[in-house]
Amino acid sequence: MRTLIIVTAVSIASFGGWGYWQSRENDDPQPAETGAAMVQVQLPELSQVALQGEALFRANCATCHGDVADGRVGLGPPLVHKIYEPSHHADGSFFLAAAQGVRSHHWPFGNMPPVDSVSQDEVGKIVVYVRALQRANGIY
Repeated sequence: MRTLIIVTAVSIASFGGWGYWQSRENDDPQPAETGAAMVQVQLPELSQVALQGEALFRANCATCHGDVADGRVGLGPPLVHKIYEPSHHADGSFFLAAAQGVRSHHWPFGNMPPVDSVSQDEVGKIVVYVRALQRANGIY
């Protein structure tokens, strides 16, 4: 009788483990296609300056960083992300990135080249836009 109880317990545990493993495999997301958004972004109402920054961002940054700074798989990281919160990447880091480019250090996207097509004033408006998106998504 004791052997039957042990065999039954082992069978139940094994089946339960197999069921868990199967459900876990089915929940694993498929790799996203290159260019797909990396994060979901809640869109806030934007100030006039942030709207100007949005237009500049879409013209100069969105190809890699996504239309709403949500990143693009295989192309560029999301800027609406904790890594880019003001206490870790101050506004000045955006100015430097545009002027000098950035060596890859947080993400596996490779180096970011300088963005010669934007002026310092325009980068300032882009920063206002990105910070507005970040605040709307709980990144302070």
